[in-house]
Amino acid sequence: MKTARPSLASLLSVVGLTFLGYLAIGLPLAVLPGYVSEKLGFGVFWAGVAISTQYIATILSRAQVGQLIDVYGPKRSVVLGFLGYLSSGVLTLASVFVVGQPLLSLLLLLAGRLALGIGESWVSTAAITWAIGLLGPRETVRVISWNGIATYGGLALAAPIGAVLEARYGFGSIGICTFAIGVAGLLLTRGKPTIAAVAARSIGARKVIGLVAPYGVALALASSGFGVITAFIALYFGSRDWAGAPFALSAFGLAFIGVRLFLANSVSRFGGLPVARVSLAVEMVGLIALATAQRPEIAIIGAALAGAGFAPVFPALGGEAMSRTPPQNRGVALGIYSVFLDVALGATGPLAGLLASRFGYGSPFLLGVAAVLLSLAMSFGLRKGEEL
Repeated sequence: MKTARPSLASLLSVVGLTFLGYLAIGLPLAVLPGYVSEKLGFGVFWAGVAISTQYIATILSRAQVGQLIDVYGPKRSVVLGFLGYLSSGVLTLASVFVVGQPLLSLLLLLAGRLALGIGESWVSTAAITWAIGLLGPRETVRVISWNGIATYGGLALAAPIGAVLEARYGFGSIGICTFAIGVAGLLLTRGKPTIAAVAARSIGARKVIGLVAPYGVALALASSGFGVITAFIALYFGSRDWAGAPFALSAFGLAFIGVRLFLANSVSRFGGLPVARVSLAVEMVGLIALATAQRPEIAIIGAALAGAGFAPVFPALGGEAMSRTPPQNRGVALGIYSVFLDVALGATGPLAGLLASRFGYGSPFLLGVAAVLLSLAMSFGLRKGEEL
């Protein structure tokens, strides 16, 4: 018992940085689609693009952050990531001052989303590898689970806060808070101990991709449900004159956290792949409930089920993928694995936006159902990894 407490304290001190970062990610989620679509007047497609731009930036920066972590350790990456948050806050605030020129405002807003995506990638990836370095590779699933709790805890808390801030103080308050979070992150990072990079020969990025890709593709398909919820839940509720879209996002996040709290023991007991398969089935049920809901309460319950189902997928599949990768390549492996999540989230917004413009706001959730079903089918072709 005495030895577990310092380990948990060390873990929480690092994944707390992820929590802080995802507060900034969550602040605009409930208000950004409507702001771009209605306030700036660019419509539902560009609302989806605005959400997805963050993920595109994350995709482009994942490989670099993995290499930087493997060579220099994770602390430098966290610092650079929070500098991205600072830049995003400045650009978001600047976009508000030129709202009379909608195109310029949108361009500044998209630039801020790009900076936010880079910051997200560098902070979250480095935090996971930092915590694994402190606790050891056998704690990989536990680390990823707690990092996810920090991620979706931040999102769940921030979404309603962002809605209140925007309603009372305008969209510029989102930029100010993002800047403040960047400053806080830099201050908290300064006093934390670093870890050395693993001094061993790399097996090469191409081989790492081959080891990780099957699990990454399954993750990408499973992540589409999360992507459509974050991008379109607010517009979906609005199209039906329902209140409570921020609470649907919070329900997703809280259910996600609740499942993650008990995840590590489940994966150890039953194995990552069986846990992932059950989880994917639950996620599908939640997305179907969202797509067919006739009342907002049912939609909120559907979001919660989708969050509960999605919660185990990243660590359950990730633990299998990481066990197939040598320690000196796990920063790159984690970055590559996470790219599949980013690609799914980046592609989901525009694709779902096109579907919504033609077939209504329920259709993106049916897209998510189809993608998760493919992930479930693919999971039966994966095999358990062997610890390296």
